[in-house]
Amino acid sequence: MRLLNTMPLSRVSLLIAILFSSLSALAQKAVVSGVIRDERDKPVSGALVADEVTGMGVNTNAKGYYWLEVPAGKRITLIYYAHGFVAARRELLLTAGATRIIDVQMKLQAVEGGVVNITDQRKREETGSVTLDASKAVFMPTVIGGVEGMIKQMVGSNNELTAQYNVRGGNYDENLVYVNDFEIYRPFLVRTGQQEGLSFVNSDLVSNVNFSVGGFQAKYGDKMASVLDVSYKKPKEFGGSVTTSLLGASMHLEGTSKNHRLTWLLGARQKSNQYVLNAQPTKGIYNPSFTDVQALINYRLSANWELEGIANYARNRFTFFPETSTASFGVLNQAYQLNMFYQGGEFDQFDSRFGGISANYHREGSKFRMKFLGSAFRTNEYETYDIFGAYLLGELQTDMSKRDFGQIKTYLGAGAIHNFARNYLNVNVGDLGMRGTYSADHHQLQFGINATATSIGDELHEWERRDSAAFSQPYDPYKVNMASFYHSSADLNYTRLSGFVQDYFRMDSGRFTATVGVRFNHSFLNDELVISPRVQTSYRPRSKKDVILKLSGGKYVQPPFYREMRDPTGGINKQLLAQKSIQLVGGADYNFIMYKRPFRLTSEVYYKYLWDQDPYRYDNVRIRYTGKNDAVGRVYGGEVRLYGDLVKDATSWVSIGILKAEQKITDSPSIAGYDNYFAMPTDQRFMLGMYFEDYLRKNKNFKAHVNVLYSSGLPVAPPRGHLYQNILRLPDYKRVDIGFSALLLDGMKREYRAHSFFNHLHSIWGSLEVFNLLSIQNTLSYTWVQDQSTSSMYAVPNRLTTRLLNVKLHFTF
Repeated sequence: MRLLNTMPLSRVSLLIAILFSSLSALAQKAVVSGVIRDERDKPVSGALVADEVTGMGVNTNAKGYYWLEVPAGKRITLIYYAHGFVAARRELLLTAGATRIIDVQMKLQAVEGGVVNITDQRKREETGSVTLDASKAVFMPTVIGGVEGMIKQMVGSNNELTAQYNVRGGNYDENLVYVNDFEIYRPFLVRTGQQEGLSFVNSDLVSNVNFSVGGFQAKYGDKMASVLDVSYKKPKEFGGSVTTSLLGASMHLEGTSKNHRLTWLLGARQKSNQYVLNAQPTKGIYNPSFTDVQALINYRLSANWELEGIANYARNRFTFFPETSTASFGVLNQAYQLNMFYQGGEFDQFDSRFGGISANYHREGSKFRMKFLGSAFRTNEYETYDIFGAYLLGELQTDMSKRDFGQIKTYLGAGAIHNFARNYLNVNVGDLGMRGTYSADHHQLQFGINATATSIGDELHEWERRDSAAFSQPYDPYKVNMASFYHSSADLNYTRLSGFVQDYFRMDSGRFTATVGVRFNHSFLNDELVISPRVQTSYRPRSKKDVILKLSGGKYVQPPFYREMRDPTGGINKQLLAQKSIQLVGGADYNFIMYKRPFRLTSEVYYKYLWDQDPYRYDNVRIRYTGKNDAVGRVYGGEVRLYGDLVKDATSWVSIGILKAEQKITDSPSIAGYDNYFAMPTDQRFMLGMYFEDYLRKNKNFKAHVNVLYSSGLPVAPPRGHLYQNILRLPDYKRVDIGFSALLLDGMKREYRAHSFFNHLHSIWGSLEVFNLLSIQNTLSYTWVQDQSTSSMYAVPNRLTTRLLNVKLHFTF
């Protein structure tokens, strides 16, 4: 006050005026409101409307309506963003108290990158759900390629040669795969990634891929780990593509009739891993050949009925004549080397056929839809090998001052390993099913039922003989023992009935959603009926931030297929019960604007309690079960994933996961070690996966694609030890793959369209890929060698591929 008393009155008045005008300016606001719709004039709920600079904004309600206060008196830019749509921008300059109505129509867009934004808002509300852009699979530098190569970057892996994956402590057999609502099966006798060939899903034919890593709905079948739900294209015009590389080739054609009532897809793939396999430590003659042909036809019979047919034939051949292998292992001051010399060879063949037909009924204006499905799957598999390997095991000279540094200084033993198999399997699966949907104002009721008949004919004759210093192992002075021996045959026929009903509903203007459902499964083989209730919920808090909180839980079961029923001796346990689990998943999904670009952050934690487990071991990619329901288990962990344009218009992502998977045997209390929990074969404690895309600043047609994968080692044990003796872990799996792609021809440019040849081409892309850029020697498994004189057991690592170059050309027309 004393200061004001000493100031002239005019200056006091000016100061007060400036102060009040500043406060008034801070309080000056304007209002923007409107409705956001898609190209079909339907409201887009959950869309983000925000100030591009500050990131402050609101989300649209269930009717697509928004209301937002914005600063007045200055120019601002609003960004309109929704998953799966082209982001829209509007520049504004409003006066204080003004109201502006801005309605926006958003266009669908597939965003470039390994993972794309979800086009269906409901997918974002589901726990564990991610949508992948299969069209980018051709650019991602992975050995196996395809959709599965993208999935493995997200969930972790320790083997680049297989298309199979572990999800949240589950094994390879716990993953569901659907294509256009048909359940897909894979070969059963595959023992190694080298034999595996092509997966069913052809990324050239795919339009949408939804992948759930847990907590999925009751409408999905009876597995316990994950669901891969794939939809193939419905073409609007003629087109196609051709891809060729050092690893094989693929082509596809698509088209439609003039009246657009008939659409069709045709895809063919040929793959040879010979180039990759020659980079493995085991040298020899590799001759793999994998061929796959698929077709899909869709025909609209009338305004209410639509027919669809799908067919697939896969022919896999694998011939291998090993010659030599050298493996060095140990530590710096105590290193060993195993040299092996082989005789004999291996010949495997897997022929599978799949066909399905569906009929869809929907009357225009009706809230009711029906779909009837029928499918058949047949596989004929032959696994035959007779390989004799003589080995020399020695200790290496580790003293760098010695002339024989790095060479064997002491031979520790010599022996032989003889593997023999004549395994034959025929499987036939037939399925009839029905799906129904009824949509009301705030509800969507879905239901379905399936009848599945399975016929299996199996002949198993397999043994392994080990000899060390003229002693067969395991040693017996009175007879010759086999290290392992399997001999059995089985014919099996059984039927299963399964079905579900679930209701999806929204409350509180769409802020709260829930899917409540129940499944049943009845096996006529052991007369077991299992009921599985499941619930998924989501809630969008009343906040300016675009956050969705999710919680799901339920019972998930896995009725035994043939592999689970077979015990280590080859016997079949027809009374084996379904494996069961209670699963809880909680998470959050947060969309935000950073660096004027959209980002998405997801996080989830989960807990699984399992009982009636059928314990197993991994034998490369083959799973050997005990054939008994004699274990309980628990799996818990968490995952965080960040998606976004780290570089503008080039989507990248990073995925981090931790877990602990353990089990306890329940019927062997007398065996020390079984009364406590011990690590499951899928106990992968930590994984980090990253995909990054970039381009030249002045030319987006030159791009770089980087895959980074780190996974902690899985537990392993000697082949004849108890299950709880997983006393050794594989080394951590570390891999970096990089690819460079360039647009060699843009057929839409005027200078190319002047030539008749280029009139039919849309684009030509060329790629150079470097697999295992850092040339890290990753270990897949161990060969266990015993020195009979000292009874010492040595774990000799079986290495995966080294650094490789691949060249690829991709044509679209």
